[in-house]
Amino acid sequence: MAARRSVVAVRDVVLLLARVGLGVVLLAHGWQKYHDLGIDQTAAGFAQVGIPLPTLAASVVTYLELVGGALLILGLLVPVVGVLVALEMAGAIAFVHAPYGVFVTEGGWELALLTGLLALTLAAFGSGRVGLDALLFRRRRRRQAEPVEGPE
Repeated sequence: MAARRSVVAVRDVVLLLARVGLGVVLLAHGWQKYHDLGIDQTAAGFAQVGIPLPTLAASVVTYLELVGGALLILGLLVPVVGVLVALEMAGAIAFVHAPYGVFVTEGGWELALLTGLLALTLAAFGSGRVGLDALLFRRRRRRQAEPVEGPE
């Protein structure tokens, strides 16, 4: 029993570190697009590499990274954010990085792939017990697990 608790505690710490780390990176990239470059310049860059609807895409990606990064840090809606970020990274690979090979130093897809896979892992495993998802949705799971007594 103690070994199981140990494994669960380690899992929770690893999930916490993974989602906070990814959240910080996403926030930084979102902030860069929003504050440093601006949506217009981000959209121009997207248009240059052939991303469809570049202004819409720039807005969606910027706010996904800002809001999604914050949500990951808080551990809130982690499965949803994880799927959305994985889809964003699939688009980044397809539209931007694929022609340049693997290595990020040459514009390749390795970082986008790892970011997308980490996001997908978080989507599959959630926030762990150290996050708002666990706090807010634990009660709901407990209530759903309780047997319902019917008329006798």
